[in-house]
Amino acid sequence: MTLIAPTLQELFTRRLIGERMASPHTVASYRDTFKILFTYLAGSTGKAPSQLDFEDLNAITISGFLTHLETDRGVTASTRNTRLAALRCLFKYASYNHPEHAELIARVLAIPSKRTKRPLVTFLTTREIDALLAAPDRSRWTGRRDHALLVLAIQTGLRVSEITALRSADINTNRPAHLRVFGKGRKERVTPLSKHSVVTMRAWTDERGGSQADAVFPSASEQALGRDAIRKLVVKHAHAAAAACPSLAGKQIGVHTLRHTP
Repeated sequence: MTLIAPTLQELFTRRLIGERMASPHTVASYRDTFKILFTYLAGSTGKAPSQLDFEDLNAITISGFLTHLETDRGVTASTRNTRLAALRCLFKYASYNHPEHAELIARVLAIPSKRTKRPLVTFLTTREIDALLAAPDRSRWTGRRDHALLVLAIQTGLRVSEITALRSADINTNRPAHLRVFGKGRKERVTPLSKHSVVTMRAWTDERGGSQADAVFPSASEQALGRDAIRKLVVKHAHAAAAACPSLAGKQIGVHTLRHTP
């Protein structure tokens, strides 16, 4: 067996999960990076993942892989940098365990990230908030769910990952009303709820029912809404709200917009 396989396994089991307690999203992102890399190397070198050694992952090969991501797979510079971050994590970990490959590792770690343009993130005005909250059809179950989700997102500024992970036990509508989440970097955060949010969430959680471990915002299949589903519902309701508030038509509305609105 070559050195890559045991080093990669230790990176996931010992470093990411055991020491850094990385989130499932981070672990999945790193896993996907190496799956794509090994597929690329199998096509370019004919070697299976179990046959790869550090000499097969030199700076020239890694640079070629990053170029492949942009030219052949059509990823953005931001995604390219995310993949590079996962590779750097492997080589930084390997640098302490395999100093005999120090020069090769140093060359890979020297590969720079690409500069990216950061889009301007706007926020909603009071009129735009009112129009957006009025957009869901509250005569339907899904409309009442979407309305409650929008109210909570706008008032608390939760990240989309925090919304998807929210469970009934995390919300307290009694005094002092608040919600508790584990945010980015596994940081625990307690956020107070406004009177309007308390009324909305109390009505929704009463209708939602279920156990304390159930997702606050489920799909029709009772599973927690995913990131894409939340993104789509925000865009859908923003498009509908533009009829009553034309200023929304000129904005790109997403969950991050709601996060900046408070």
